[in-house]
Amino acid sequence: MLLRIFSFLLFQALGAWLGYQIAPGVLQIRGMLAGMLAAGMLWSLYDFTRGLRVLKWLREDSLAIAPPLRWGLWGQVAERVSRAARTRERAARESQQRLQNVLSALQASPNGVLLLDAAGRIEWLNQTAAAHLGLDPARDLQQHLVNLVRNPAFTAYMASGQYGGGVTLPGRSHSSMNPVRLSVQLHEYGEGRRLLLSRDVTMFEQADAMRRDFVANVSHEIRTPLTVLSGFVETLQTLPLQEEERTRYLGLMSQQAERMQALVSDLLMLSRLEGSPPPGGGEWVALPALMRQLQQEAQTLSAVLHPSKGQSSAPSGPVEAKKGGQSLDFEAAPAYELAGASTELHSALSNLVSNAVRYTPADGTVRCGWRLLGQSAAVEGAEFWVQDTGPGIAAEHIPRLTERFYRVDRSRSRETGGTGLGLAIVKHVAQRHGAELTIESTLGQGSRFALLFPANRLRPMA
Repeated sequence: MLLRIFSFLLFQALGAWLGYQIAPGVLQIRGMLAGMLAAGMLWSLYDFTRGLRVLKWLREDSLAIAPPLRWGLWGQVAERVSRAARTRERAARESQQRLQNVLSALQASPNGVLLLDAAGRIEWLNQTAAAHLGLDPARDLQQHLVNLVRNPAFTAYMASGQYGGGVTLPGRSHSSMNPVRLSVQLHEYGEGRRLLLSRDVTMFEQADAMRRDFVANVSHEIRTPLTVLSGFVETLQTLPLQEEERTRYLGLMSQQAERMQALVSDLLMLSRLEGSPPPGGGEWVALPALMRQLQQEAQTLSAVLHPSKGQSSAPSGPVEAKKGGQSLDFEAAPAYELAGASTELHSALSNLVSNAVRYTPADGTVRCGWRLLGQSAAVEGAEFWVQDTGPGIAAEHIPRLTERFYRVDRSRSRETGGTGLGLAIVKHVAQRHGAELTIESTLGQGSRFALLFPANRLRPMA
C-alpha cells in the first residue's frame, strides 16, 4: 500500500515538474496542475492495465500457474488469491483422496454396499453388491432399484419404510443345486438417502441347518439304544427271569452300550479333527505294521459278525476263498513310511476296512492293499484301496456318503453296528493329510474305496 501511494506521488511530482518546465512563465502554475492531472491519468491507466492483467488471469482460471504480477497492490492481490487457491486445491485433493480411500475400502468389503438417493435411485455401489443383486455398476447408476430387483419381498420391504429387521432374498445365481441366500438391510442417512447392505448368508444358513440335522441325528442315534437299554433294565427289575434269559438280555444290553460308546468315540474323533491343526511331517507310520494291524482287526470283526461261517485270511497273493466263509485278502504293503498322525491314519483306514467287512455277506470277499503310483525310480504317490463283493451302492448315494449320519440302508447299518460317522472321519483325515478319497461302486457287484496320498508324504523305510 505504501509503495502504491509512493508511486502515485512520484508520478504527480514528475508531471508537475514537466508541466512547470514546459509552460511559459505566466502559466507555470497551470502547467504544473495540467502535468499533475496528466500524470494521474497515466498512472491510473497504468494501474488499470495491471488490474486487467490480474482480472484476465482470474477469468482464464490460470490459478495453477504463477501470478502475472509480483509487486504492487495488484501483485499482492494476485499472490494472495493464488495462495488461497492453492490451499483450497490442496484441501480438495486431500478430501478427494480420503473419499477415494473410503470408496476403495467399501469396494474391498466382502459385503455389498449400495447408496440410494431420496427418490430410490442408485448413486453408487460396489462390485459385491452388483454381484449379489445382478446389477451393472456403470449402466445401472441413477436407475430405480425397485425396477432392477424384482422380488416381492424386497419391494414390500422398501415400501414399508421399516428397515430394522432386514429381509432375506435368493441370490441372482440361486438354484436348487447351488442355493444362494442374501441378507439385505437398509439404513437411512442424510436427507432421505438410504444405505443398502447385502451379505451372503448361504453358509450360515447351511451351517445352521447342518447343526439342526446333526443334533437331530445324534439324538435319534442315541435314543434307540437308550430305549433298548431302559426296556431291558425295566424287564430285569420287574420280571423273574431264568438265567439263560437274563444272560441273553445282558448280552443285548452290552451290545447297545458298545454302540453308544462307539458313537461317542466317533463324535470325539470328529471334534478333534475339526479343532486341531493339520498334522506335520515329523511323525512317520510304517505301512507294513499298519497293514498287519488292520488285518488282525478285520479278522476279529469278521469272526464276530459271522461266527458260524468262519473266515479265511491270505496275507499276500490271491484270495483263498473258503466255502461258506468270508474271505479276507490283505496284500503285503510296500516297505515305505507315511508322514502323518498315526491315530488319525489308523482310524481312517480302519473305517474303510471295517465298512467292507460289515457290508460284505458271509460268503463274500474283502480285498485290501497298497499300490505305489508312478515309476519305481520316482514314486508319485501311494494308494490304499479296499474292495468288497457287497451289495454295492447306487450312483445317487455316492456324493453324500461322507456326510455325517448319512446311510444308504439305515436298518442294515444299525444291524452291523455302524455309527454313520466312519466315512465322515475318513474324509476329514484325508483332507488333513493332503489325500483324496475316491469311491467306485456298482449295485450287486460291490464297492471300491481308495485313499490317494501325495509323494511328499512318502519315504522308503530304512
